[in-house]
Amino acid sequence: MPGDEPGSSSAHHYGLLVKLRSLIWVPVAVLAASWAGFTAYKIQAVAAELVNPPFYHPKPLQIVDQTYAELAKGDGQDPGGTWNSHQVDGLQLWTFHRAKPSTGIVLLLHGFGDDRWGTSPALKWFPGQDAAIFTYLRRDDAMRGGEAAPPVTFGARESEEVVRMVHHLEAQGWKRNQILLMGRSLGASVGLLALVQLESDGQGPLAGLIWEGAPSSSRSFGEALVRGPKNRLWHPLVAPLAGKCGSALAARRGGYQVRETDVLGRMGDRTLHTPALCFLATEDRLASPQAQRKMADHFSKVRLLEIPTWHLNCSVVLGPHYATAIRAFTDDVLNLDGAGR
Repeated sequence: MPGDEPGSSSAHHYGLLVKLRSLIWVPVAVLAASWAGFTAYKIQAVAAELVNPPFYHPKPLQIVDQTYAELAKGDGQDPGGTWNSHQVDGLQLWTFHRAKPSTGIVLLLHGFGDDRWGTSPALKWFPGQDAAIFTYLRRDDAMRGGEAAPPVTFGARESEEVVRMVHHLEAQGWKRNQILLMGRSLGASVGLLALVQLESDGQGPLAGLIWEGAPSSSRSFGEALVRGPKNRLWHPLVAPLAGKCGSALAARRGGYQVRETDVLGRMGDRTLHTPALCFLATEDRLASPQAQRKMADHFSKVRLLEIPTWHLNCSVVLGPHYATAIRAFTDDVLNLDGAGR
């Protein structure tokens, strides 16, 4: 019979295997191509957001001026003060002077996708101190003028600007042990990176650093952007690569190195002697709680307050106790004895 001819059965089975392999490899190839395309899209999205936060739009100067006028008037909890501004190395520094002699000055550091307008109200947490603030790289002024805004460098260049501002405040008569830094989110990372540079100059520690939710690097933040608020099955396959490659691409566009944004890497084995207060959100998905604890370990004197909440929500959960903690810390590090500047 034809079916009994030698080799006919083997040839038939071989043909079936070839078809089966084709049926298997086609969907595998489609899935691989889809993964590659989706990952490439996420890499580009991470890079674009790191250098130019899409949600950031500076407020019109009329609104900014109105906010500053309200802060100057003060309220029942804050005595108000007087605003001044001047140029410092091409940057616009705004200072807020209290009516009574101040025991110190806090340099407020804004976060990712923010500027001096959004962060200035934080001066209310320091009713007994002067305050200073500026927008990194003057991105707000550039965007209001219709110009291309300088790329965000995730602390690489911003921290250098903070160092220059501290030196300027010293030149204005402030002692280093009268100057505090406060930053939240990227502002916290910027403050930590700046502090490493400042303590490296051998001129001693600052009065204090207050931080909340510091991303440990542009790479970790990029990966966190991909992961979002909830865990997904595809995250392990896409997020780490998107964070690594996206941050590298952003660094190339911004003219810096990813390692310049690595807070723990820049700390190395250094012990920082500036007193610190850290508000740690234990459910933070943008700034790893474990990384915050490691950062805190580098300080010889630190108060670590752990709050069961998410990124930049500690003040909401703590309510008035947030300001109380800041004032208690500030009073302690400035050794308030009624003497002003």
